Amino acid sequence: MRTVEEHQRVVADLITARATATVGLADAEGLVLAADVAAPLSLPVFDNSAMDGYAVHAEDVAAASDATPVKLPVAEDIPAGRVDRLTLAAGTAHRIMTGAPLPAGATAVVPVEATDAGTDTVEIRIAPKPGQHVRRAGEDVTAGTTVLRAGQVVTPAALGLAAALGLGSLTVQPRLRVLVMSTGSELVSAGTELQPGQIYESNAIMLAAAVREAGGEVVATPTSSDDVAQFSTVLEGYAGQADLIITTGGVSAGAYEVVKDAFGAGAVEFVKVAMQPGMPQGAGRAAGTSIITLPGNPVSALVSFEVFVRPALRAAMGLPNPHRPRRTAVLADDLTSPKGKRQFRRGVYDAAAGTVTTYGPPASHHLRWLASADCLLEIAEDVTEMAAGEQVQLWDLS
Repeated sequence: MRTVEEHQRVVADLITARATATVGLADAEGLVLAADVAAPLSLPVFDNSAMDGYAVHAEDVAAASDATPVKLPVAEDIPAGRVDRLTLAAGTAHRIMTGAPLPAGATAVVPVEATDAGTDTVEIRIAPKPGQHVRRAGEDVTAGTTVLRAGQVVTPAALGLAAALGLGSLTVQPRLRVLVMSTGSELVSAGTELQPGQIYESNAIMLAAAVREAGGEVVATPTSSDDVAQFSTVLEGYAGQADLIITTGGVSAGAYEVVKDAFGAGAVEFVKVAMQPGMPQGAGRAAGTSIITLPGNPVSALVSFEVFVRPALRAAMGLPNPHRPRRTAVLADDLTSPKGKRQFRRGVYDAAAGTVTTYGPPASHHLRWLASADCLLEIAEDVTEMAAGEQVQLWDLS
């Protein structure tokens, strides 16, 4: 059987980055910058007021206090957005709003709370220091400075900075487009009355959510029966729309394995991986598109995605932390594991105690337990038993 690490390398080689693209700011959030961003202008663009108040010559009110306020005529009213250039004459004040351009000659702003809020004349009751409550042009960003670096994730704050600099687009590493396809003649959609032998489709919904959580873009989530012709027709309907196709089901050793039958000519290599759950796997390329085939049991499918697809997907998009956080914990109960296979068991981690408890049976159809687990226990291939009190490695799913 292929080792987990060997199959991880195969999958990683198949999941590759798209060409970089320039996108509007609204579409850049969460993506990784593909190029440095230099500031085309300074921020602030001009000297402006940090407070609602009065622009003054600091020396004109150097003696002001509560006991001896200084009265000045208010020569101008400057709201934010006023565009004409003003000059503050000595011995006068301009009423000014936060963000409004500071008039030439002004050296300080007195907050309105330290005045009588007059509009014709104003009584000033403090002596501001030169530069107080003034935002100087370029004190945040100097034009020409590199303000965002290639490789960093575009956060809301980064978008705010880009917008403040007047940029309408950013060059990024685009999301990988993923088609998630579930197979099985027994599958029906929610809302359909179940007939004997039928079950509701869940894998495509589950894996599509996992793709989006990993940072990818889901093209569609079609379902196919176990008929090879129908399977091929569904795939052909999405030709050219996806960078990666993920299928689930149809890869085991029995009859009616539609994915194996459809790709059996060598386009996809089907293998057994020494792990539980998730032994039957497949990977390859068909019609120029990378294809990863996962088993059909729901726990096997999602664990396989976590082990093989998620880290490769995030790495190809340049996203940080492609791997789930790992830690060791003290096992709270005994467990057994099959010899020669790496086992991934569902668990619940107690951070306060530093312990982990296995959660639910190990079988690959027990989805309920995976839905409530917050970690996976990773048990090495050469370990068949572990006792409570031993150290075990966890993958943090929270």
